[in-house]
Amino acid sequence: MNLEELARRIQVLEDIEAIKQLKYLYGQICDDKYNPDEMEKLFTEDAIWDGGEKFGVYKGKKAIKEFFAGVSKNLVFAVHYFLQPIIKITSETTAEGSWYLWQQSTLGDGKAIWLAAREDEKYEKVNGKWLFKEIKLTVFFATPYEEGWHKNLMCL
Repeated sequence: MNLEELARRIQVLEDIEAIKQLKYLYGQICDDKYNPDEMEKLFTEDAIWDGGEKFGVYKGKKAIKEFFAGVSKNLVFAVHYFLQPIIKITSETTAEGSWYLWQQSTLGDGKAIWLAAREDEKYEKVNGKWLFKEIKLTVFFATPYEEGWHKNLMCL
């Protein structure tokens, strides 16, 4: 292996780690009552956040910010665990990935729920910084805490 190949491989590893750090920060912001001002900083100008039928589709970082500004009214508490990342660098400035989500939440009405989902994502490196280009949420189940996921599935 020559130095150019080694440098390329190191850059891929650094990019993957930077994307992981982006996702960790996203989780922290979600757990901080979906802080819309901080959330906005994580997305490209033309980003898409796709929550499907239940949560809606938001195009552009301003629309995404507005969506997250309202989320904490319905989800007053949440802890997000993003697990098992698969990240593929597709070019010097683009990448794709997916993460499993395990979440415990308290809804605005005081009901506690479990939620399991997957987030499929696209990333773009802008001015040397990785940002979300697209997040697509696929919910597997959401169910009341007291009943667990095996007794009462509330498909979102």
